Amino acid sequence: MDGIKESETSLVRGASNPFEATLRPKIFDEYVGQTTIKENLKISIAAAKKRGEALDHVLFFGPPGLGKTTLATVIANEMGVNLRATSGPAIERAGDLASILTNLEDRDILFIDEIHRLSRVAEEILYSAMEDYQIDLVIGKGPSAKPIKIDLPKFTMLGATTKVSSLSSPLRDRFGAVYSLDFYNEAEIAKIIMRSAKILKLSLGKEESEEIARYARFTPRVANRLLKRIRDYTTVKNNGEVDMKSIQAALAMIGVDESGLDSVDRKILGTLAHNFKGGPTGLSTLSAAISEDAEAIEEVYEPYLIRLGLLERTARGRKLTAAGLDRFASKKGMF
Repeated sequence: MDGIKESETSLVRGASNPFEATLRPKIFDEYVGQTTIKENLKISIAAAKKRGEALDHVLFFGPPGLGKTTLATVIANEMGVNLRATSGPAIERAGDLASILTNLEDRDILFIDEIHRLSRVAEEILYSAMEDYQIDLVIGKGPSAKPIKIDLPKFTMLGATTKVSSLSSPLRDRFGAVYSLDFYNEAEIAKIIMRSAKILKLSLGKEESEEIARYARFTPRVANRLLKRIRDYTTVKNNGEVDMKSIQAALAMIGVDESGLDSVDRKILGTLAHNFKGGPTGLSTLSAAISEDAEAIEEVYEPYLIRLGLLERTARGRKLTAAGLDRFASKKGMF
């Protein structure tokens, strides 16, 4: 295998972070969670390799941090092929995508993160590329312009999105397999933390890993981020020893509470309670009130708050649930 290739236009979000890269599983045996998806992919990969064909096109969707990019890396390694990675916003022109496609080799994987943010013209090029392994380009301008058809190698398109509803039907229908990644349970997160701690040469017991997992929002990326902060804290404050007291002190210092809520989560809930009497209120209004990007609220923060049962989306906007209001009352007006 020649290794994973990176697109000249952009790396996928987070792939340039050395900390995250060292912790990413490389094969299925190292990948914790998403059991049903893994089993389906194992069969598809085994069948493709047995036939000597490219893997069918695959789409992953779900909240950020659940392992979509990591799965792309694992699939490429399991297939023994190159992975070319980019993101939807990085492909500004049709020529950008055409350049990437024409440089692929047979059975290579093209991974596009945030595929719902592809431009319309780039998306239309993907239609024939995914279905017929060809692209149509126009060379030149004016009277001298002429169309040409370029054959492509049999490649695999891997797409990832946090907003599957934003994908057009023609693009979504060209994926042979569509998988929804869900939040992990605490036992799975604890296993991920134990694995990451071992890679980082950090001594961590089962009890301590389970304690960190309680704060990790059922999300591997958050778990690894918290582990790094705890490692920093214990290096300075506790001679590198991780115990329950140092874990709780480190998390308190960065503002993560016993439910895994951070300052932005509490700002969302508190603003709904204080300013809008529990809601409902529109996303744009809430965004303006807390000075946070509406897309970040919708994709990063809301899924966890909804999973905890503190927030709900209604036709009229966001509102606190009965549990959210009870929490507000129990905290005596403070989130």
